[in-house]
Amino acid sequence: MTARSPLRLRAILSGIALLGTAAAAVLFALTAQREGDGGLWAVAAVCAAIAVIAAIDLVVIARRRTRTREPRDPQ
Repeated sequence: MTARSPLRLRAILSGIALLGTAAAAVLFALTAQREGDGGLWAVAAVCAAIAVIAAIDLVVIARRRTRTREPRDPQ
């Protein structure tokens, strides 16, 4: 294991969370629109918020990976 292993696992988990919650938000929003249920809109909003948090986490992970990479030798 390397020091980057936790970042890799965190990126995998954030990616899964992003895909799952984005899909859930769309499905709940479509169902809420069809049925007119206010509770489903709230669930869709929560799912969308979690998807945004996961996307932000992926950006943070990408920035940390590029910052911690060793500089390449120009020769």
